Amino acid sequence: MYNYVLSLHIIFVVCWMAGLFYMVRLFIYHTEAQEKPEPDRTILSKQFEIMERKLWFIITVPSMMLVLAAGVTMLFIMPVWLQQPWMHIKLAFVGGLLVYHFICESKMKQMAKGLFKWTSTQLRIWNEVATLLLFAIVFLVVLKNAVNWIFGIIGLVLLSLILMTGVKIYKYYRTKK
Repeated sequence: MYNYVLSLHIIFVVCWMAGLFYMVRLFIYHTEAQEKPEPDRTILSKQFEIMERKLWFIITVPSMMLVLAAGVTMLFIMPVWLQQPWMHIKLAFVGGLLVYHFICESKMKQMAKGLFKWTSTQLRIWNEVATLLLFAIVFLVVLKNAVNWIFGIIGLVLLSLILMTGVKIYKYYRTKK
């Protein structure tokens, strides 16, 4: 039974992460659409609002709920996992991912009201936060107690620097056009 629940958990993690990644990409396009002249700005904004709402409520939120349900079920089947220090850290990262999720929902509601507080560059950097959380969770789950925390932290910092450098390089070439 555990392996079936684990399989469902992994499948819905993939769906949830895809929804989060694509949602922030839509935020970027939606924000950049505000620089367009009318009527393009209004047409694009309305279309992005529809796409964001459908992605959020048809894919992202249900996937998150199924991830959590499968995760709780696995802990019910294997309560010994809760005695493992790596699981406590994993659950903290999952908590961070939930905070990220609800901040994205807040951004979606702000944009629907015409409030664009973050630039497209800030949103690109925001998108990498989910990537870092995903890396941390996957490596923690796969390596469990074999994780050397110093190297893990150094690795995440290096990954962050690489991602931020990529965003800056992309912005440079994009604005050069």
